[in-house]
Amino acid sequence: MNTTPEHDARMAQMTFASVYPHYVTKVERKGRTKDELHQVITWLTGFDDKKLQELIDQKATFETFFSEATINPNADLITGVICGYRIEEIENTLTKQVRYLDKQVDELAKGKKMEKILRTA
Repeated sequence: MNTTPEHDARMAQMTFASVYPHYVTKVERKGRTKDELHQVITWLTGFDDKKLQELIDQKATFETFFSEATINPNADLITGVICGYRIEEIENTLTKQVRYLDKQVDELAKGKKMEKILRTA
């Protein structure tokens, strides 16, 4: 199943600040920490905590958020289904990047080892 142009546009205009608290709640409810969440976000985007907070304060859209990111070269190793979409089949780059993040947050909340989430040896 591929995304629609409307879905892609909605993803682009959604703010990272509106989703971030949900990420924190999800991982903390499952016994993980905000620091671990930040480690995952840093791995995917290259953002440090200061830059992440700036983007939250600016209420940056996902379009802006990911345009400023340096996506990890191993991000394409993130595969599987998230929110009903098979990540490797998503054609829109931005939507794929948002789903990469969603998938990693989901894996963190499910208790996967950090080495697996960060696609390291």
